[in-house]
Amino acid sequence: MKFIGYDVGSSSIKASIVDSQGKLIVHAKYPEHEMPIHSPKVGWAEQNPEEWWQNLRILTQKVIAESKINKNEIKGIGISYQMHGLVLIGKDKKVLRPSIIWCDSRAVQIGNWAFNEIGEEVCMKELLNSPGNFTASKLKWIKENEPEIYEKIWKFMLPGDFIAFKLSEELTTSITGLSEAILWDFEKNQVSETMLSHLGIDQSLVSNVVENFSEQCYVSKQGAEESGLPEGIPIYYRAGDQPNNAFSLNVMNPGEIAATGGTSGVVYGVTNHSSSKESVRVNNFAHINHTKEQVRIGKMLCLNGAGIQYSWLRHQVDQKRHSYQELNDLASKIPIGSDGIIVLPFGNGAERVLNNKDIGSSVFNLNFNRHTSEHLFRAGLEGIAYSFVYGTEILMADGLQKGVIKAGGDNLFRSSLFTQSIATLLDTEIRIIDSTGSTGAARAAAMGAGAFESQNEILTEKDILKSYYPDTHGYDQYKESYEYWKSKLLQIINN
Repeated sequence: MKFIGYDVGSSSIKASIVDSQGKLIVHAKYPEHEMPIHSPKVGWAEQNPEEWWQNLRILTQKVIAESKINKNEIKGIGISYQMHGLVLIGKDKKVLRPSIIWCDSRAVQIGNWAFNEIGEEVCMKELLNSPGNFTASKLKWIKENEPEIYEKIWKFMLPGDFIAFKLSEELTTSITGLSEAILWDFEKNQVSETMLSHLGIDQSLVSNVVENFSEQCYVSKQGAEESGLPEGIPIYYRAGDQPNNAFSLNVMNPGEIAATGGTSGVVYGVTNHSSSKESVRVNNFAHINHTKEQVRIGKMLCLNGAGIQYSWLRHQVDQKRHSYQELNDLASKIPIGSDGIIVLPFGNGAERVLNNKDIGSSVFNLNFNRHTSEHLFRAGLEGIAYSFVYGTEILMADGLQKGVIKAGGDNLFRSSLFTQSIATLLDTEIRIIDSTGSTGAARAAAMGAGAFESQNEILTEKDILKSYYPDTHGYDQYKESYEYWKSKLLQIINN
């Protein structure tokens, strides 16, 4: 048996095929260039969902051909997708307008209004989040600003729900998806009547809720003809990209933590209690294995200013003379603390972790007679690492247990300097795992089909590329440097 997994991002679609033991057979993406994001107005971000589908169709046939397997060997599908997007379908089963995707900020004020109307106590008790700029707020924006579109809506859905719909012609969603849309009531274990009522949204617009790791729906005749997949095979799984990234790293239980270090940075940890004191800085979603009987909440913290800052240093300071690995090597020649230079990496818009403040990026203590570009590279990496530590401390203060951190071998976590700094300051092991979002989704489909006897079979020892452990000898230097960095951050935040 083989299983296929998709990762529907805003830049490209990725697909992986694995066998019944979870071994990767083939992985590819399409298109090679980034898919366009349209911005009709400042702060808006839209994509055509049909473009996702067309690219997925092309990619499916590409990976089947490259794998050299018979398509009828594929027995199940898993879907990962860009979180928080809004897709609208009319009764003719056609898309009514472009999708309002995750990075669109037009509904911020609506989310703030809903938070104030409903109240912090109720929001945190029932929703575990402030409504924010998430899917429910975006749907309310449609009702207020495009009533002619709103009147035509048959169902609204998340990006992963749309792909499942195109494959199956069935309208379904998940608890995980509704929680990221801020439409799941954790107290009553149902679609949130509170949010729907306050936003004036009819519950008939919500799709049928299905369980993860189950036969959610099946590839229809039309879906098979268009995609090239076998008719009748189940979709076993779907999840937003961050919960799915956690699954792909086998982060499923309380105390386990996943981290990513791309353009932005994310720390995502699993807890077994549905409560939170952080109404703004932290997001809480139903993890992929959450049930009423077994609480599994994913606490997520996002850092907008992460890899984008290191990329800026490479382009503007280094003029791209060196690769990232070479920059890491140059930075490693500088001692811990960067000889006094402090870099705050928050230069990519308002940061939720800073209570939605936009403080920009700052460099402190630069001395033209003592410091070189190598000092800036080290201070840049340390600044991003320290922001991860700062954010993780917030998560732990909000109930996340400290445990092993797992990260994919992507971008920032390729740097031993960066990763070692975090491991030392948090006094924990960091494991670098060879996995991708689409591979994780394919393995999740295999789990849904019962191919694994236990979740511990998701990853093997071969998938662990490297482990980092706390540097006990350098701890005092790291701690002194971090506390000085944090004092500068707090000084700016509080001014």
